[in-house]
Amino acid sequence: MAAQSENPGVWRRSPGQWIAIAAAVLVVAIALVWASRAAGPEAATASTENQSLPLVSVMLPALQPVTTTVTFIGAVGARYDMPISAQGEGGRIVQVLVEVGDRVEADQLLAKLDQAVLRPQVHRLAAALEEARAQAALSAAEFHRVQSMEAVGALSLEEIERRRAASVTDEAKVKVAAAQLAEAQARLNQTEIRSPDDGVVLTRTAEVGQAAAPGQALFRVAGAGEVEMRGQVAERDLALLSVNQPARVYLTGVVEPFEGRVRLLGAVIDPQTRQGDIRVALAANPALRPGAFARGEVIVDRAQRPVLPQTAVLSDSRGTYVFVVDGQNKVQRRAVRVANATPDGIVIAEGLGGNERIITTAGGFLREGERVAVAPGKA
Repeated sequence: MAAQSENPGVWRRSPGQWIAIAAAVLVVAIALVWASRAAGPEAATASTENQSLPLVSVMLPALQPVTTTVTFIGAVGARYDMPISAQGEGGRIVQVLVEVGDRVEADQLLAKLDQAVLRPQVHRLAAALEEARAQAALSAAEFHRVQSMEAVGALSLEEIERRRAASVTDEAKVKVAAAQLAEAQARLNQTEIRSPDDGVVLTRTAEVGQAAAPGQALFRVAGAGEVEMRGQVAERDLALLSVNQPARVYLTGVVEPFEGRVRLLGAVIDPQTRQGDIRVALAANPALRPGAFARGEVIVDRAQRPVLPQTAVLSDSRGTYVFVVDGQNKVQRRAVRVANATPDGIVIAEGLGGNERIITTAGGFLREGERVAVAPGKA
């Protein structure tokens, strides 16, 4: 009973005491809040944010001397590729006089067809022509003789007119025989297959004993021996090219390039491939064989341009772009146009001035407008 009387006494406090205790607790709380504010809330917030911001590496794409080239692929071909075939009725080949790679001259004989039927016809028609000429000469002489007798009345007018008609008829027969002989001679000439121009024999399908049909190409000759590269150029690059620009052509297995000039640019664009034709004239060279695969290159510009690593250049449905860190360390999207790719990196033709801070890696994980922390180091 005595203990129970002591406990209430311990916890009993006067109103003044409780007020003093509450005031002390309040003072301590105020002191803690003030100390927290005095320690710098902004610095604490910034420290927390910096720990959560993505850390990125940037670079300054200083301008470098860059050569811009347009490249294309294609094949070597003859500038004037002339297929040569048998004319007329054709026939059996009895002789072939040239091989692939031979240089030929205009009107040079390449092959002969069988003349066993046509040559006797020519001889027969030639004899018929001589016979017609002789008969025409005889008729003309008789007509002139009777004309001299007309004045003395030795022959009737009817006889004189008959002799004149005979002379005219025989002269016409001479012309018919001459035309027939010329036709037969032309057919005989068609059995001799000749080159239409100077050049180099590219292909030969003619073989002795083969029946040459009209229109069947027996030879292909490169006219004047001139060759060229024929390729396809992307639509966006055609505007950079012009006729007579110097060009280089590379062949597989040949180290040194072949010098040439742009000879022709296509007038139309293929709607399916979005490409146009280009032809590069080349000097004659035994290594330039028609049909060989080739790669062409034309230098279109020499200028100072920004060069970026491949990881810094991104692309999506909106086009090609890079991420730039502005003065507030925010990510900004910058559209660019790629000019070329070199061993040093990607050459930027438009969109950069050279003084921007470009994010070099992991740009695909960032969002436009996002704040980032820039890693210290040499830009």
